[in-house]
Amino acid sequence: MAKARKAMKRKPVKKTKTSARKPAARKSSSGAEPVIAYLTVSNGAGALEYYAKAFGARENARMMADDGKRLMHASFALNGGTVMMSDDFPEYKGGQRSTPEHFGGSPVAVHLNFKKPAEVDAIVARAAKAGGKVDMQPQDTFWGMRFAMFTDPFGHRWMFGAPLKKK
Repeated sequence: MAKARKAMKRKPVKKTKTSARKPAARKSSSGAEPVIAYLTVSNGAGALEYYAKAFGARENARMMADDGKRLMHASFALNGGTVMMSDDFPEYKGGQRSTPEHFGGSPVAVHLNFKKPAEVDAIVARAAKAGGKVDMQPQDTFWGMRFAMFTDPFGHRWMFGAPLKKK
């Protein structure tokens, strides 16, 4: 038994060159952002309208599918970054749908950082007024942020945070 416990003890994690690296730059060497969220929705045109109204998103690109009804691809600027999205195309995935509505919600959230706590309150109020659902009202947290959680009408989860002033 003692040998089994000893074998189960975890060894300390060694710092490697990879783990000690500085955070990635805002843009990659190709000029693209290093990480971009890609959302799948059931109503692409409606989602673009909602994100503009709720979050102040600015549309960068819109490409319609051959059926003329769905968005094959779109991108929009949001809070200094880029989000991409498309309508769902189950016909290219063996009939499988892949929207949060189909799965009863999304296990993934997009987090937006703001500079001022008041910005968190403002964006949550705006997004709720546009038709989304507040999951966690803006509040000051023990980790030093003004923080809120939200679900948009398409089932995507959003988190908003801003640093609190140090006391």
